[in-house]
Amino acid sequence: MKLSVPAGSIFASPDFTIGVATSSFQIEGAADAREASIWDTFCRQPGAIADNSNGLVACDHVNRWQEDMALVASLNVDAYRFSVSWPRIMRNDGSVNQDGLAFYTQLLDFLNAHNIKAYVTLYHWDLPQYLEDRGGWLNRDTAREFARYAEVVAKAFGNRVYSYATLNEPFCSAYLGYETGVHAPGKASRAYSKKAVHHLLLAHGLAMPILRKCAPDAESGIVLNFTPYYPASESPSDKTAVKLAHAHHNDWYVRPLLTGEYPALLDDLPEEEKPEIVSGDMQIISAENDYLGVNYYTRAKVRHGDDRGFEILEPASEVQTTAMGWEVYPQGLTDLLLQLHRDFTLPPVLITENGMACDDTLIDGKVEDVKRIEYLQSHMGAVDQAAREGVHITGYFVWSLLDNFEWALGYTKRFGIVYVDYPTQQRTLKQSAKALRSMLATRSAQAELQD
Repeated sequence: MKLSVPAGSIFASPDFTIGVATSSFQIEGAADAREASIWDTFCRQPGAIADNSNGLVACDHVNRWQEDMALVASLNVDAYRFSVSWPRIMRNDGSVNQDGLAFYTQLLDFLNAHNIKAYVTLYHWDLPQYLEDRGGWLNRDTAREFARYAEVVAKAFGNRVYSYATLNEPFCSAYLGYETGVHAPGKASRAYSKKAVHHLLLAHGLAMPILRKCAPDAESGIVLNFTPYYPASESPSDKTAVKLAHAHHNDWYVRPLLTGEYPALLDDLPEEEKPEIVSGDMQIISAENDYLGVNYYTRAKVRHGDDRGFEILEPASEVQTTAMGWEVYPQGLTDLLLQLHRDFTLPPVLITENGMACDDTLIDGKVEDVKRIEYLQSHMGAVDQAAREGVHITGYFVWSLLDNFEWALGYTKRFGIVYVDYPTQQRTLKQSAKALRSMLATRSAQAELQD
């Protein structure tokens, strides 16, 4: 099974960035060399993690970074997207961990030496526990602390970084962490999540001018995850349910960034759920972005129900699903991109995460993850279709490079194109990695012939 780039596809252009992605807590380990994060604390809560595991070692990336960077280089990718661990940089006493900065600068130097563009995410969910102790994302001061952290990082990294993302998926930080409680810090109240969102978006807005000043040559933006919603039936109530689900879970995050306003849903919220919006906040939040990162994995059907007015349904039994139980629906990515294109004046769009969890097994030194290859091929086609219909898309990142700590599911789910045997930490290229490597080599060869 191969990955191919059709002639005329956006993926065939040498200007279109193709890369792989990871995040700090999921792969780094070396927990003794940083401050504790909210995920360290969450992992100690009984029953919080499916396999009772933690991120203390994870993929041991801090100690094995040279091997992992060699893997990245071997794949012929244009770019590598990774996140910086806030607790590895900023200490509880306010000082800067220079060893933490040095770890990332050596990664960046490797990438630059190999002409691989560095896409750096400043926050991928691992808030320092000492900030959570002061209220976390429910405390407005956390946004200011993020801006200070962003300045430290941007100054230290200098011109090594091609692209910055302030936040990855604030939906997960706010909704899963502060409303449902299934992610760190494990708080569960509707009174919390939209307050947390506001401070997350404020953190983004406060960091943007700092990144512009300290890293003027880098592009800067934010990464959001989206789930397109579809009605369970053609009934008016189910169609209204779609609009409500979209307003709560998609529009609430993207609209303030691009228009300076929350959805009209704000007026309908109970007072205890409304964020405290200070004069000037929305102007800060809607700072111009060089790009919008879009993470996509699946779609969902909804029907009228619950006191919110919508109920999200499990996938039908007859549809193909991933190991996460998510429906495989590439058309949803095209639909999502076109909807964003219709609703907003978009900056350039990056597909910053797209991938599939499979029940991968290592047999005779091989992992035949054919379903993942099919998933990637179909979703690349979905991206290309959206581009043909007018969406300005500049890149696509596979999630993820390595099998890793999958948050509340621990090590029970494998998203990587590289298999990690956790007891030995041995890395093995899956067939999907080999297919991606071959596709990119072919693309490069074709580009050379056209020059």
